[in-house]
Amino acid sequence: MEEPLVIEELPEPTINKNQLLIKVSVCGVCYTDIDIIEGRVKCSIPIIPGHQIVGKIVDIGKEAKNYSIGDRVGVAWIGLTCGNCFYCITDQENLCENFKATGCHINGGYAQYTVAFEDYTYLLPKNVDDEHVAPLLCAGAVGYRALKLLNMVDGLRLGLFGFGSSAHIIIQIARKLYPSSEIYVFTRSIHHQEHARKLGADWVGSPYEDPPRKIDRAIDFTPAGEIIGRTLEVLNRGGKIVINVIRKQTPIVLDYVKHMWLEKEVKTVANITRKDVTEFIRIVEKFGVDSHIQRYKFEEVNKALRDLKAAKVVGSPILKIN
Repeated sequence: MEEPLVIEELPEPTINKNQLLIKVSVCGVCYTDIDIIEGRVKCSIPIIPGHQIVGKIVDIGKEAKNYSIGDRVGVAWIGLTCGNCFYCITDQENLCENFKATGCHINGGYAQYTVAFEDYTYLLPKNVDDEHVAPLLCAGAVGYRALKLLNMVDGLRLGLFGFGSSAHIIIQIARKLYPSSEIYVFTRSIHHQEHARKLGADWVGSPYEDPPRKIDRAIDFTPAGEIIGRTLEVLNRGGKIVINVIRKQTPIVLDYVKHMWLEKEVKTVANITRKDVTEFIRIVEKFGVDSHIQRYKFEEVNKALRDLKAAKVVGSPILKIN
């Protein structure tokens, strides 16, 4: 992936009756963007990537009623759902059979202007600036969904495996929501270990070090399949794991008795709902979040992608567009 993207001059996009035209200020860079570019996620081609979009509304469709020109808004991964399938009508729109993702099926935010459907756009918290709010729209929101799926209770020990864009946001939220819980961080990177300590982890070590005590809940943010087995080894009876990645780069190999017995549960995250995003924004408004960012100019998009793939980014990479 030397120069995966090419910057081209395109006409300013047009909007339909229920869409918004947004002048993009900042767009976050996500590992899913790499999967899209390298062909592991099936998307419309050609496509403009980017699904952590922050900008201001410059035009409004005739039937769009909830926003005004000049409003600062965000656009996330969930770009459009059908609203009619079983999953949509049972509060599971993230599993919609016709799910359309921003930056995958709908042009995204690696551009000066983008178009979004009004109902899939969010007013952003005033206590977080453009650069720091962008990662919250994906890394933050999907991490929050993983936290919800754990059925976490204050006082339970939480383990975070991997400490990149999502985990460094979620540790801050977990600290606020579950103040009596110990949080253990498992990561190979020395830089990520230092970052975890600064953000209040009770224990930090590599994935193959034994923590002080077994954990009750865990989120796996890593691309390594073997980490699932390791997580289950340090998980208490009746514990729960949520896998918060779109794919694993290596196989998951489990032994039923060693890893799964004693009512341990493994669940995956697929996409996000609009409810996840709005709930997470309210939490950020209440508690605040310090998202650690690494800035790149728009024309440095390929460098941002290469650095992210090589694990050279501590926190979240963002593109400064306008």
